[in-house]
Amino acid sequence: MKLGFIGLGRMGAGMAANLVRAGHDVTVFNRSPGRAASLVALGAREAANLREACGGAVVITMLADDEAASDIALGHGGIIDHLPAGAIHLSMSTISVAVSKRLAQAHAQAGQRYAAAPVFGRPDMAASAKLFIVAAGQAATLDVCQPLFDALGQKTSRMGTEPSAANLVKLSGNFLLASAIEALGEAVALIGKAGIDPRAYVEFLTSTVFNIPAYKTYGDLIAGASSSPRGSPRLSDTRISVSHWPRPRVCAYPCRSEICCMTDLCACSPRAASISIGRPSVDWRPRTPGRPQRSHSVRNADQFTPSSPRHLSPESSTVSYDQSHTRRSK
Repeated sequence: MKLGFIGLGRMGAGMAANLVRAGHDVTVFNRSPGRAASLVALGAREAANLREACGGAVVITMLADDEAASDIALGHGGIIDHLPAGAIHLSMSTISVAVSKRLAQAHAQAGQRYAAAPVFGRPDMAASAKLFIVAAGQAATLDVCQPLFDALGQKTSRMGTEPSAANLVKLSGNFLLASAIEALGEAVALIGKAGIDPRAYVEFLTSTVFNIPAYKTYGDLIAGASSSPRGSPRLSDTRISVSHWPRPRVCAYPCRSEICCMTDLCACSPRAASISIGRPSVDWRPRTPGRPQRSHSVRNADQFTPSSPRHLSPESSTVSYDQSHTRRSK
């Protein structure tokens, strides 16, 4: 199949290479130069501009975020301006539901087709064609893309005809992964304070009751980072930035049980523990009569101050962050 591939980052480069190896006629494009040499050596063609990448039956985008996806597709001289009528834009990026809906509407107005197929998996899985793909769009559109899915992943799951449904599944899955990472980080820090080998601990867990890929992958990374702490993972727009890993911290929200006081770690409130990492200047303890409080504090066990990194509002179902950058997730 003749197709274009836009976005040659750590994920995109491996994915594009697998499409070339599968025999597809691939034209690659990246806004930052110098990323296509290895793909050209495999047999891909490098587009000099965005228009040249949009001449096939399908153009795949694998971009960093909403801004990049919007600029590439909706901006002046973007994909919508160059993609032929009836051709398919297959968005495999992790983007918001709102942007996915905008893309679907814009492509429909231009007489083009659009499908979303975000992926689960790290760069090593992308390179080995072992991704898990979540696809949504019109059945006929996904049928055209199926040979591409087969070349990129080990399993493709279809989630209906509305493309944004796939993006919602991806974002919700990332939320679950963030929860697993934070729980693992707290658990590894807990046993580390007691002198237990983190690697042996993770190996035990992931070979018994937590024998699942997410715990295996991130457990090994977290245990390996214990000797050289590099911060902690963040949740932003319900996406995961796994560039830093949890480290042992002084418990800021004790339940006053013996184990918490002995280890200086919180084993009683997952919500408080999940937001305490990476913010050494913030006191997340509940207000207790007779105990001095610092400038940032939790008024009670279920209410966080507006200046805290994350405030959950059950009424609006939104996630807000501290005043330096406030974002919303619908």
